[in-house]
Amino acid sequence: MLWLFVLIVLVAGGGLATLYANQRKLQYFPSTAVVVPADWGLPDFSVVTVTTADGVGIDGWYAPAAAGRPTVVLFHGNAGHLGLRADKARVLRDAGFGVLLAGYRGYGGNPGQPDEPGLMADARAQLDFLVEQGVSGQRVVLYGESLGTGVAVRMATERRVGGLVLEAPYTSMTDVAAAHYPFLPVRLLLRDRYDSLSRIDRIAAPLLVVVAQRDAVVPAALSDTLFRAAPEPKYIVRLPGAGHNDMMEHGLAEVVVDFVATLARPAGRAEPVVIEQERTRGTAIIPRP
Repeated sequence: MLWLFVLIVLVAGGGLATLYANQRKLQYFPSTAVVVPADWGLPDFSVVTVTTADGVGIDGWYAPAAAGRPTVVLFHGNAGHLGLRADKARVLRDAGFGVLLAGYRGYGGNPGQPDEPGLMADARAQLDFLVEQGVSGQRVVLYGESLGTGVAVRMATERRVGGLVLEAPYTSMTDVAAAHYPFLPVRLLLRDRYDSLSRIDRIAAPLLVVVAQRDAVVPAALSDTLFRAAPEPKYIVRLPGAGHNDMMEHGLAEVVVDFVATLARPAGRAEPVVIEQERTRGTAIIPRP
C-alpha cells in the first residue's frame, strides 16, 4: 500500500504546484476589450494615460470636479473593465464630484498582467496624475470596490486623502480564499494577499464601509472585522437585501454620494453620523443637528 500513498502524495503535490504556478490566472478576471467613455454613456470623461514606475502605460477615465468639489478615485473590482463602472461614475459626476476611474494593467486593453505589486504601481501613477492636475490631499476621496478595496486601503496609508469608501471590503484575500476553499492550503500558496487588516489602523481619513449582507463573494463577516479594526471617524452602512453585484439597486449610490458630500462641507459644519433606520437599506448617513 506504500506505493498508493506515494502516488497520492505525488498527484496532490503536482496539483498544488500547478495551482501555485497558475494562481493569478485563477485570481483575476480581466476583460481585455478596449473601451472608451463615450461608448458607456460618459462623453464628458477623457481617457488619460499614465506611466507607472515600472514603465507600464495605464489608461484611466477622468472628469474634473466642479469648483470646490472633491474628486473621487474609483479602484474597481476584479472582473470586467472600466465601462462596467459607468453607472457609479455617472452618479458621482452628476453630484458635481470629479471622478477618476483608475485603470489596471491587463484590464480594458491596458498592457501587462495583473498582480498586487502591479496594481499598487498603477494606483500610485494615477494619484500622481491628480497631483499634476492640482488635485490632492483633502480634495481626494478614495473609493475601493471589492478587489479594489485592498488597493484603496494601501493608498490611504501612503497618501493624505480626504476620505475613504470601501464597498464590500475584506480583511485579506487569503481570508476570502480560505472561506471559499477551506480544503486547500491557500494561506501558504497565495502570492497576492491584499492584507488590508494589517494596514487599516494606519489610515488617517474618515472611513465609510458599505456591506452587502447577502454577499456570496466577500463574506460580510470579513467586512465587519475590517471595520472594527479601523480608527475613528468611521461609519458603516449595511444593505440587507444586497448581494455582491447588485448593491447599486439597494441604495449604494445614495449612501456614497451623501458621505462624499458631507466630507466636502466647509470646516465647522456638521459631520456625518450613522443612525439605524427601519427600512430596507438598513443604516443611513445623515448630518448631525
